[in-house]
Amino acid sequence: MLTSITEGILCCLTGKAADLVLPLGSSEPSDGFEFVEVKPGRVLRVRHIVPERQPLSSTGSSVHCKRKITVYRNGQLVIENLGDVLHSEILQCQDGDLEPCSTVEVELADYKDMASSPDPNPVPPPVPPPPGEHKPAPPPRRRRRKPKRTVFIDSTRVISSCKGTHSDVALFFVHGVGGSLDIWSSQLEFFSRLGYEVIAPDLAGHGASTAPQIAAAYTFYALAEDLRAIFKRYARKRNILVGHSYGVSFCTFLAHEYPDLVHKVVMINGGGPTALEPSLCSIFQLPSCVLHCLSPCLAWSFLKAGFARQGAKEKQLLKQGNAFNVSPFVLRAMMSGQYWPEGDEVYHAELTVPILLVHGMCDKFVPMDEDQLLIYHILLFAFLKVIEEGSHMVMMECPDTVNTLLHEFFLWEPDMSRKDSCKTDTEMTAAVSDTLHTVKINNHLEK
Repeated sequence: MLTSITEGILCCLTGKAADLVLPLGSSEPSDGFEFVEVKPGRVLRVRHIVPERQPLSSTGSSVHCKRKITVYRNGQLVIENLGDVLHSEILQCQDGDLEPCSTVEVELADYKDMASSPDPNPVPPPVPPPPGEHKPAPPPRRRRRKPKRTVFIDSTRVISSCKGTHSDVALFFVHGVGGSLDIWSSQLEFFSRLGYEVIAPDLAGHGASTAPQIAAAYTFYALAEDLRAIFKRYARKRNILVGHSYGVSFCTFLAHEYPDLVHKVVMINGGGPTALEPSLCSIFQLPSCVLHCLSPCLAWSFLKAGFARQGAKEKQLLKQGNAFNVSPFVLRAMMSGQYWPEGDEVYHAELTVPILLVHGMCDKFVPMDEDQLLIYHILLFAFLKVIEEGSHMVMMECPDTVNTLLHEFFLWEPDMSRKDSCKTDTEMTAAVSDTLHTVKINNHLEK
């Protein structure tokens, strides 16, 4: 602690960084690790495991993705889902040997077939007055709202089971701020044993990747371009993206940019579908030398907020995962560079890829309401799985449970056998209620 304070004071006096930001040495340089130069002088460490597999593939089920997204000038978002019905849902954890960690089940949103678009704000029929009373005056006529922006999605997506034996499947794992590819060690080992090809990069300034000494190297767009280069280098025909925290935003970006290559997405404690904007009042806006002095306190705060328990096991996991082990300069630049105005509700609503949301109940960074907004109002095809004993680092706290959920989602394939089944009047009424969601969105849509 005294050493950190002394180095921080020297940093403030000299105007230089308290320590040089250099890549960490890899403990297993030959065990699937590669160093990829995404730009001149910008090198990322990537763990790439390619098991021996047979050239097999899966046909899958064809799903009609159709929806209308309307943004009104009063800041209201209306999403109308007009496509196919999905009757399937991923399974529950059935392996009794897993660590004790219960899961709250939420069914997949049932998007019904619609012949036409209903009124976003239907007016209920008037109630007839009792005998002997005067008829009330009719309500004033509502003014027609003017849409500011309308987006139509009309495409067909083939969703298939992705097995480890399929040679056209690749899994990408993306960590968040302060992490490294080592936080995915349990997942990389588990899925590579099942035959999956796995790719996990270190973001710039994290793990063993190079750390440029310029803040512009850590903006969302700079990091997104790094991951675009990694994705294009290793992508197969069917790719599954798994993101954690800030890494979820990059997975969303890639799924939006490459809808034909991204087959499924997993979002672990990623937060709501709002545009990214750095907080001007955050502690991470302090000078790097001050953050260096506070680094022991920040590490303890992350341990307390990122894990449901703060015992010796969690401290060891934090050390082994090389999490929150970045320089104050990189940490400050990462937090200040989280500016992505395009990633709003409409951007997320345009995704047609199946998405699994995994949320740790004890997470103190990401509230549950944000994931519920995604699952119930914004995303087209999505599951939500809540792990009660997990927190922000749920994939490290409950690795067996998370691995099982992910594997079942990878194997999931929608059941379209009842696609053309007839509906009763009651079911059609429910369809109208289920297919239309009206959400109040942030003021940035009004601008």
